[in-house]
Formats: sequence, C-alpha cells, structure tokens
Amino acid sequence: QVQLVESGGGLVQAGGSLRLSCAASGSIFSIIAMGWYRQAPGKQRELVAGISSGGDTNYADSVKGRFTISRDNVKKTVYLQMNSLKPEDTAVYYCNRARLAAAWPWGRGTQVTVSS
Repeated sequence: QVQLVESGGGLVQAGGSLRLSCAASGSIFSIIAMGWYRQAPGKQRELVAGISSGGDTNYADSVKGRFTISRDNVKKTVYLQMNSLKPEDTAVYYCNRARLAAAWPWGRGTQVTVSS
C-alpha cells in the first residue's frame, strides 16, 4: 500500500512562493506518472500539474508559467515549486497518480493560503 505525505504549505502573501513536497512509499514510484492536485473550499479537486516517469510535464492553464513540477525518483518525492502566487491558488494541495482512475489512497494534503 503506497502512502503519500505532502508538506511545505503555509500562509504567503500574493506574489510570494512556496515549494511543496510529496514523499511516497512503495517500490514502483519511479515508473508512475504523478500529479499535484488542489481542492479549494466548495470546489472539486483539480489536477494542476503532472509529470511522467521520464520527466515530461504538463500544467493547467491557470498555473502555467508560475508552477513547476519535478520529481526525484531516488528520494521517491515529487515537488511543486509555486511562484507568483495568487489568492485564487488558496487550496489544500495533494499529490497522487496522474491517472486519477488508478489513484492511491489520498494523503492529508497540505494547506496553501495566499493573502491579498
């Protein structure tokens, strides 16, 4: 059973930056496409960034040019560098498999709050 532990969230002013981390257990991490998701109050969870096992990335239009996803397969960790943060980025951020239909059990997520 893969466990996911997200960290790095916090309170930041608009225009600021945060770097999120997601540590995964399990031996198959390196061959799995991973994603960062977020869920704002009253909204559905959405995929904001994905990264393939080989490092190819894709982003939601709302974060393109501001967020960067990366991974370290040795450390079994996925990162999300978030720059130029906006109040609308406020949400709980989660990581999981990029293919949602095959999602592992969700972690607790990490809260990101951006003040205006």
